[in-house]
Amino acid sequence: MPMNTMTEPELAWQETALCAQAGPEFFFPAPGSSTREAKQLCGACEGRVACLEYALANDERFGVWGGLSEKERLRMRRDQSRGRG
Repeated sequence: MPMNTMTEPELAWQETALCAQAGPEFFFPAPGSSTREAKQLCGACEGRVACLEYALANDERFGVWGGLSEKERLRMRRDQSRGRG
């Protein structure tokens, strides 16, 4: 069983996250499908920043997290590693 290294307060954002009210297919669309609706929902969510931080810290490679797609998170990581972030 994998151990979660994050403490409960660090995951508290999940309890009130708007994504909890939508199905996973909304945030993990089929390849080539639009992520626009998921990003709009993320934009209205108070847990967006914590969600994005979680995704970056845990190297989430699929789906929309914190309002960013896989490609956008990868670009963010690259920019940060180059000192532009």
